Parts: sequence; C-alpha cells; structure tokens
Amino acid sequence: MSASIIDGKAYAAGLRGRISDAVSALPGQPTLAVVLVGEDPASKVYVKNKIKFTIETGMRSVEHKLPANVSEDEVVEVVRALNTDDEVDGILVQLPLPKHLNENRVIEEIHPDKDVDGLTETSAGRLSLGKDGLRPCTPTGSVMLAKDALGDLTGKNCVILGRSILVGKPAAMLFLEQNCTVTIAHSRTENLSDVIGGADILVAAVGRPQMVQAEWLKPGACVIDVGINRIPHPDKPGKTYLVGDVDYKPSLDTAGSITPVPGGVGPMTIACLLRNTVLAACMRRGWKAPDNLSF
Repeated sequence: MSASIIDGKAYAAGLRGRISDAVSALPGQPTLAVVLVGEDPASKVYVKNKIKFTIETGMRSVEHKLPANVSEDEVVEVVRALNTDDEVDGILVQLPLPKHLNENRVIEEIHPDKDVDGLTETSAGRLSLGKDGLRPCTPTGSVMLAKDALGDLTGKNCVILGRSILVGKPAAMLFLEQNCTVTIAHSRTENLSDVIGGADILVAAVGRPQMVQAEWLKPGACVIDVGINRIPHPDKPGKTYLVGDVDYKPSLDTAGSITPVPGGVGPMTIACLLRNTVLAACMRRGWKAPDNLSF
C-alpha cells in the first residue's frame, strides 16, 4: 500500500487563508520588516515570496536592501532601528549573510518580541523553558504537518534526525510539547537504522541527500522530510534536481505518510513566519491572539 502524500503546499495555503482571516479581524495591521544583504539569488527569491505572501494576507511589508559589502555595524544599526520602530512587529534578517558578517551577532540584536524566525538566544530559552514566545518556523511547520497526518501525537515515538539549532533541537522540543517520546539522532548515532526503525514519526533534517533508506522505516511511519539537497539529475546531463534526506520513491511503499521534496515542509516555513508576525503583533500591542491560528 502506497503512503499518503502530505501536501505542504495545500496546508500552507490553508494556513495563509486563516492568517488572512485573523488579520482582517485585528484592530490594526501587523508589519513585517525584512533585511536583505547582498545579491544572493536564492535569498532574493525567498524574500520576494515572503513579501508577496505578507501583503496577500493583509499585512504590511517593509524591505531593507543592503549592499553585499555593508559593514557589520551598519547592519546592526538597521536592526536596532527596527527594534525601536513601534510600527514594526516582526524582524527577519534573511540568511545566509555575506561571509564577512557575524550572523550570530546580527541575529542577537533582534528584539526577542520581534524575532519572528525564533532564532535568538532568548527565543530558544523560552522554548526550552516552555514559556510563551515565537517558535522557529520550519520546526513548527513540521509539527503542524505531522498533526494533520496523524491527529493527536500523544505517546508517539518521534525520532529527530539532525541536531542543528535551526531545525533539529527546536523540533525535538516542539514534539515534546505534543507529548511525544523524542529521540535526537544524528550522523554519528550507532545503529542509526534501528533507531529510525522505532519511529512512529521521523523528522529528517540532517542535510544528506537520500540518506534514510526505505528499509530503515517502521511500516506506516509518518515521515517529515526537511532536507533540501540539490544533486545531479540521473537522466539529464548537466542538470540538477531537489531531493530530501529520505530516499523518497522506495519509501512510498513503507511509510504511512510522507512529505515530498519539494512541496512538503518548504511552503510551511513562510506560512509559519506570517503566523509568527501576527502573534508577535498581538503580544506587543495587547491584542487578543486569534483562535484560528492554534494547532
């Protein structure tokens, strides 16, 4: 029996629709500020899409474009100005930054109440302590898709493959909040296939193309593939295509449900960023948080 495909594009579109409804009922208009440094083509596409969907959901978008050779102090000054701007509810610094800039320093300048990417030390601490705060977007989207596929996650064995601060570690804490039993595995885990074989839910976020083999999966498992890897196309010389961290096609015969790459977790990241912007605006301005954005 073939696995059901978890359609992240459709779920993200539905979430954006709920965000639009929530925004229309608010007493004011939330604002997302995006800081783009340099001319990285992928970053420019991401920012363009973020701005597009911000406006489509009824929010205000402010973009700050800075040249690639900008100094670190200048970037920090832009972030500090946005921190003090009462009209700005969320601040997103598009990563990666040019190599001469210290990403950690720039990110740490973002006020935690405007940290819609959930990347500051304060945001990580709030998540770790179970306090209210803004959660990282990709891990949040991963939980949403798993819940949509399985319903209540209580008691499920969840294996997070990957220990990055961007996905692996926050995902572990978010699935713990859903009452899962969580194991964090990684490339150096002994008997990795056996560990993955015990997972009711697998979140693959290790950044290695097609690393997870179909025979490693527990039959019927829910597979959330966060990996985005570009590899040479087997039938088109000189061309590449995107694959995840899980060997997708063979896994269709083993998994119960699985996200495709692309079209799975990716669209959720922007949708969750917009959700965070609404939540940040409500927290900052004392508005009631919309009921339709919980999960």
